[in-house]
Amino acid sequence: MRVGIGYDVHRLVEGRRLMLGGVDIPYSRGLEGHSDGDALLHAICDAILGALGKGDIGMFFPDTDARYRNIESIELLKEVMGVMDEEGYRVINLDSIVIAAEPKIGPYREEMIRTISNTLKILHKDVNIKGKSSNNVGPVGDGEAIAAYAVVLVDNQWK
Repeated sequence: MRVGIGYDVHRLVEGRRLMLGGVDIPYSRGLEGHSDGDALLHAICDAILGALGKGDIGMFFPDTDARYRNIESIELLKEVMGVMDEEGYRVINLDSIVIAAEPKIGPYREEMIRTISNTLKILHKDVNIKGKSSNNVGPVGDGEAIAAYAVVLVDNQWK
């Protein structure tokens, strides 16, 4: 068994849709980024890659590569799953935190869990997403950005 941790943060900007956890959330701003900016899925990708000892999301999907311009991050997670499959590992469970002043993620939590667990090919009960505010501290607390942390446990007993 191996453990990986991931983190990501993106600024909220006008003129973009808000994608978080693979879910399109109605909101006045979206996450800035080369891809769709989905901070939660990026943190999950980094956690998986870290558990595998494979570096980070930027090594696999550089923001200098036009192929990934505006790509949906669920596609990046699927590619990371392919790397994990090649290595003979699978995710056992995922715990994550989304830190945002707005919007509240509670109404979208179950859909995020469904989307992520289906992509990771694990049970819904093995995906946990917690929503936190930053209590008005820093850019995230001021509603200017959204951050996410993810921790995964992977196992290669499936080889």
